[in-house]
Amino acid sequence: MKLPEIPKYSNENIEIALKYVPNREIIDIVQKYNEKYLHFNELKHKTLPVDPVIIWTIMKMFRMNNLKSIHFGNWIFNYSLIDEFIEKLHTLDKSASGNLSTALESIPSEKERYIIDSLMEEAIASSQIEGAVTTRNVAKEMLKKGRKPKNKDQKMILNNYNTMKYILTIKNKEFSVEEILKIHKLITDGTLEDPEFVGKFRKDNEIAVYSTDGTLLHQPPEYGLVEKLMEEFCEFSNSKDKFIHPIIKGIIIHFLIGYIHPFNDGNGRTARSLFYWYLLKNDYWLFEYMAISRVINGSKGQYRDAYLKTESDTFYKDDKGDLTYFIKYNLECICKSLDEILNYLSIKQAEQKEVLKLISKSEDLNLRQAEILKEILKTPENIITIKEIVKTYNVAYATGRADLNHLVDLGYLEKKKAGKEFVYILKKN
Repeated sequence: MKLPEIPKYSNENIEIALKYVPNREIIDIVQKYNEKYLHFNELKHKTLPVDPVIIWTIMKMFRMNNLKSIHFGNWIFNYSLIDEFIEKLHTLDKSASGNLSTALESIPSEKERYIIDSLMEEAIASSQIEGAVTTRNVAKEMLKKGRKPKNKDQKMILNNYNTMKYILTIKNKEFSVEEILKIHKLITDGTLEDPEFVGKFRKDNEIAVYSTDGTLLHQPPEYGLVEKLMEEFCEFSNSKDKFIHPIIKGIIIHFLIGYIHPFNDGNGRTARSLFYWYLLKNDYWLFEYMAISRVINGSKGQYRDAYLKTESDTFYKDDKGDLTYFIKYNLECICKSLDEILNYLSIKQAEQKEVLKLISKSEDLNLRQAEILKEILKTPENIITIKEIVKTYNVAYATGRADLNHLVDLGYLEKKKAGKEFVYILKKN
């Protein structure tokens, strides 16, 4: 694997580039590819009327006009608010929230259930990104039925799920080093080769990011700087001195954890958890319904490339990278996740009509009980437990037991003893 290529700047290239600035055809090409925010690695494969280095030089000159800088430690990161970002942020701020709120209000029984489901999906996918080997169905069944994990991969998923639930309880807190260490401990407990590293910053410089062929992709800062950098990270995350759109800032927070690499392991899972925490803390409630890691897991190569493009492209000598690439990739994932939610809710609205028909035939069923029965009818061979109802619908144990026993009384289910607990199955006619 090769690192992204960026041509070296020279006075000669700048002088040549300036000669082409009055050329309308060249400027149209520059604007076209700047709107897409192409990296040089992509640009060099395009059919161009002049040397790609010249086009790239002009592109960089134009990008500087919209540059926003973030000073962090002794580093400077830059990003551009391209039109695509403005459009996506507007969708997430206005239209999306309104559409999602309306859809959820029309099917209130789905609200809590969908949050639980999205937490499970996020926990599973975030672990799979980091190498957890298990199927989604097996992992989800473990979480729903409250089973103990059978191996380290399943333990990773359970940890992620418990961490996401914990974040919901602290979503209004300020970021602090203590809370970040606690989150890391929740994420990594029982999954690291050396338990000494659980909930602690790294104590050496042996951690680096390599490709599968051994190419060094990222060398994190000296370990002696980590604690100070993480204190500054918290200050940056909590600060309201300089406005950065919360979703953009959440994505930058995600990137910074990957860049600092403060832990021996679990950096990616921690970064995605802190992104989630930051958005909830800033009242972006719709992120409770998003399993963004599921989208990332389906495009892991692009996720890695977004990091590499960011670090490879700089504007000035002391810059550490152009965050626009990382922001662009993550915004695409967020919007795709939102589309999945809206599509899901559209299907659920249609299904609810069927549930209401079921209720009309049996006035003794409430909406949740009808929903439980509908789900059981989809997989009639499955065994249902009270714990599964509790976890899926976020209800008390007594409520889950009452719902299932009511379906037994109405003749829909059979109740059987299995060990120390009762289980329920669809009653055969």
